[in-house]
Amino acid sequence: MKQSLKLVVIGAGSSYTPELMEGIILHHKELPVGEVWLVDIEAGREKLHTIAELSKRMVAGSGLPITVVETLNRREAIAGADFVCTQIRVGMLEARKWDERIPLRYNVIGQETTGPGGMMKGLRTIPVILDICKDMEELAPDAWLLNFTNPAGMVTEAVHKYSSVKSVGLCNSPIGFQKWLSEFFGLPMEKIYAEFVGINHLHWVSDVVIDGESKLQELIDYPQSYKASNVPFDSWDHRFLKGLQAIPSYYLSYYYMTDTMLAEEKEAVATTGSRAEVVKKVEEELFELYRDERLQEKPKQLEQRGGAYYSEAAVLLMRSIYNDARDIQTLNVRNNGIIGFLPDDASIEVNCIVTKQGPLPVPLRRIPPSVKGLLAAVKQYESLTIEAAVHGDRDIALQAMVHHPLVPSVTVAEQLLDEMLEKNKPFLPLFH
Repeated sequence: MKQSLKLVVIGAGSSYTPELMEGIILHHKELPVGEVWLVDIEAGREKLHTIAELSKRMVAGSGLPITVVETLNRREAIAGADFVCTQIRVGMLEARKWDERIPLRYNVIGQETTGPGGMMKGLRTIPVILDICKDMEELAPDAWLLNFTNPAGMVTEAVHKYSSVKSVGLCNSPIGFQKWLSEFFGLPMEKIYAEFVGINHLHWVSDVVIDGESKLQELIDYPQSYKASNVPFDSWDHRFLKGLQAIPSYYLSYYYMTDTMLAEEKEAVATTGSRAEVVKKVEEELFELYRDERLQEKPKQLEQRGGAYYSEAAVLLMRSIYNDARDIQTLNVRNNGIIGFLPDDASIEVNCIVTKQGPLPVPLRRIPPSVKGLLAAVKQYESLTIEAAVHGDRDIALQAMVHHPLVPSVTVAEQLLDEMLEKNKPFLPLFH
């Protein structure tokens, strides 16, 4: 095994990066990262510099032999890398704001990874990620790409279909739920097996097992279902969960409680602003903290940003690949028959055994029968969106928009697509 690893973080001007640096420092004994290259684009230069300076202070405080390099030269950074983490936001928070606001005018859910907003994020992001993959194929062909750029499932599937890069998609939702289970049952995470079935931001937990005994019914009967703090919704209907015999991801509230979620989004936009606008304020406060030269650790306020545990998930995955740990993690990987009614080349989000060759999906014990239709429909929309993104094809994009379950008609789909493509014109050169 290599005794000193090179890690490249693309989109390193993100407010999440200090959490990633914290993980690298905490797990240095099992994951000996010797170089961390922090990469961003010209528009992110100032934030990148702030993050790089904080990262250097964190490393200095740890006393570990880690070199932090700040650069706008992506190719120089990627050359010879062992791991590349992508956490980019094409169009930045301004683009996210319109992903959230425009659909609401058509009485459609406005969300950055779900529905029309998620589609636009995919169209903006996939070509950029595939460009990064071309650099990796040339300059670091043995490196692993760990993607937690949203929409993570679509991005991961695009990489599997259009690149030879070894790639895994990550999301904070599964690890967040597992931490909640650990707290709920008062047991370490490794003592609890939760089976995840689905795709990114559309998964169900079909069983929770402790010492060979299912705890699913106990959780279904628990009056306060798990939810993430940055995705508001009412508690799940007990009769519904009892019949479903699974615990839905909090993102499924956009499908199962569309009217409630739509009303809450409209109220939020009219009062506090869209989620993007709220996040922008949080980020401004975070970067004010990051610029303090006395700060040598990740500030507690980062937890307000949403997306907690993304970076922890990335460090755990790198550690397990490097050490051939063969532990179980919930990841976005190629289907290869695990979910029989989805294409083999679809990206799915399931439990995997992590080896030095990469993640090996664990066969599913049970797929709740009633989830199959929604799962197949959203996966079809995702596959169409990927093709539209790669080829800049407006006709395929319309098919994707029409066939998303949250879009009510062809007429609305056409209007949404026209307005959102125009708004995203600077970031969609293939369409114009």
